Parts: sequence; C-alpha cells; structure tokens
Amino acid sequence: MDINQIASFVVRFQLAAIEKETSKKQWRIKVTHVQEERETLFESIEEAMDFMKEMAEEA
Repeated sequence: MDINQIASFVVRFQLAAIEKETSKKQWRIKVTHVQEERETLFESIEEAMDFMKEMAEEA
C-alpha cells in the first residue's frame, strides 16, 4: 500500500427548496472527486460521506 496516496474532494451545497410549513431546508449536494474529475449529486450529507469514504478506500 502506498502511504502517499491522496483523495481530494470538493463538496458544494446548493439550497434546493424550503418546506413552507416547517421551514426545513432541502439541499442538493455535489461532490467532486478531484483525481478522477468525477461529479456525483446527493440529497443528504450521509450519502455524500459514504461516497467519499468508498472513493478514498479505493484510492
């Protein structure tokens, strides 16, 4: 295993909607894996974190 491997991500949050009754915000989350120039969209931070974890483990 190469201990010098790097996995870099850019995470962007964009407000998608606000529920009128609860004022709860819904976010669209775009994660870019820098080394592969791969962009993926998510609706929750948990999904985005799972994706980054998988990508980092593959590196």
